[in-house]
Amino acid sequence: MNIVVKTEKRQDLGSNASRRLRARGLVPAVLYGGSMASMPLVLDKNDVVRIMRLETGENTIFKVAVGADEYDVMIKDMQVDPASDELVHVDLVSISMDKPIRVTVPVVHRGEPVGVKTEGGFIDFATREVEIECLPRDIPESLSIDISGLHTQQSFKVGAMAVPAGIKVLTEPDTVLVLISVPHKEEEFPGEKPEEEVAAEGAEEPEVIKKERAEPEETEK
Repeated sequence: MNIVVKTEKRQDLGSNASRRLRARGLVPAVLYGGSMASMPLVLDKNDVVRIMRLETGENTIFKVAVGADEYDVMIKDMQVDPASDELVHVDLVSISMDKPIRVTVPVVHRGEPVGVKTEGGFIDFATREVEIECLPRDIPESLSIDISGLHTQQSFKVGAMAVPAGIKVLTEPDTVLVLISVPHKEEEFPGEKPEEEVAAEGAEEPEVIKKERAEPEETEK
């Protein structure tokens, strides 16, 4: 997919100028990376939203056209106003298509585990994404793992993943991705009676225990 976003250099800086841009549906941005100095830009907010809605999200590689120049970029960071949910600022990073980069991709799961289907367990999604290194053109939308063979108390770790050629997984191999857990049972203490038995005993008439009056001791005459 070849996405080209037309932009221009931002001339007016400062918070007031940024507010005026956002009022027009534009977003202030900065392009970093490479041998060039950081470049303040102006983006159309709709272009940013369209890119973020793609399956690749922040890992989407696209071009920004600044005059006659084009740069391969990715979204590095976004600032959103927590009160209004308005997009405030975007950081872009310039990338080289022939150099490996590090990105984070989601992990998706295939199959229903044996431990869930027949053993009463449930899936605990311990880690939902992993960090990888690869050429920009090889970045996958996600990495898939087959968890259908897992029994209760078994896990699937990063080291067991099968990944496409050209992709290096950087997340530690012993990191647990999925664990098939079992529901916790209430702890019973030795000698403790079930609640039903306790309730039944409480309903019975209490036993009256009569104590025999002690015989008075004979006094010596």
